[in-house]
Amino acid sequence: MGVIDTLMVQIIQAALAVALAPLLTGLVRKTKARLLCRLGASVFQPYRDIFRLLRKEVVLAPNASWLFSGAPYFVCAATWVAAMFVPTFTFDVRLTPAADLIAIAGLLASARFTLALAGLDIGTSFGGIGASREMMIASVAEPAMLMLIFSLALVAGTTRLADIAAFVQSPALGLHISLMLAFVGLVMIAVAENGRIPIDNPATHLELTMVHEAMVLEYSGRHLALIELAGSIKLLLYVSLISAVFLPWGIAPVGAGATRYGVAILFYLAKLFVGANLLGFFEVTVAKMRVFRVPQFIGAALMLGLLAALLRIVSESL
Repeated sequence: MGVIDTLMVQIIQAALAVALAPLLTGLVRKTKARLLCRLGASVFQPYRDIFRLLRKEVVLAPNASWLFSGAPYFVCAATWVAAMFVPTFTFDVRLTPAADLIAIAGLLASARFTLALAGLDIGTSFGGIGASREMMIASVAEPAMLMLIFSLALVAGTTRLADIAAFVQSPALGLHISLMLAFVGLVMIAVAENGRIPIDNPATHLELTMVHEAMVLEYSGRHLALIELAGSIKLLLYVSLISAVFLPWGIAPVGAGATRYGVAILFYLAKLFVGANLLGFFEVTVAKMRVFRVPQFIGAALMLGLLAALLRIVSESL
């Protein structure tokens, strides 16, 4: 494919990320409501919430700086660019050479750091509580993520997503315990990074439990809409990342035609549907843990990544 063709496919993938992210959030909420024997809101309710917030006026505190006003735009942009790096229905996109796990981790870390600074900018107690808890979680989650990336790099020989997916699809893959451990660890990191149960409850506003919501309580209007959209894109990113690394089947290869792209998009939608249902089932069956037990949960993911790397090193030496 030429430069123009790969650029058009990249634009389609970027548009899909924004278009499907609120739907994924709505599917998770609908699944949880059904499992709790409730009707629940429509799966399209997140779209209505975002459009309603975009029409509302922005209210800023008198002491808000440029950082507070600009943080939602940077957080949404960084998360969106990170989602564009993850191959969803094809590897033949313009940003494939830059689709690196370390780059994705860096973009997400930058967005988290910016949002934590914005939570501290106003000087409210809720913002300070949320920012401190977010940094406590990040101090364990980021090393765990890097350790999992290191273990995947040892197995596949690279940190590029396209090459990792090609390795997983190859007939010579065999049975890799390291990949299984990395899969469990990445799922745990995805739960923690998105503030889902048992780490955080996105539906609560209790000051004793909330983490992410505490940092964004002062936002309103289009700023809050961008943050909500960024949260949905981040959830979509992790579901896409897990499917691209560990379940890459169905992704269109380089040079595929329009028909193959259509089939690949259907495979991708099926993966999102299954991921939303599994996440909703998981959140219904577990209870939220105490805030100070969160490092233990994420520490388990760190140990899984370390164990995966050690097993890979030992197996190569035998």
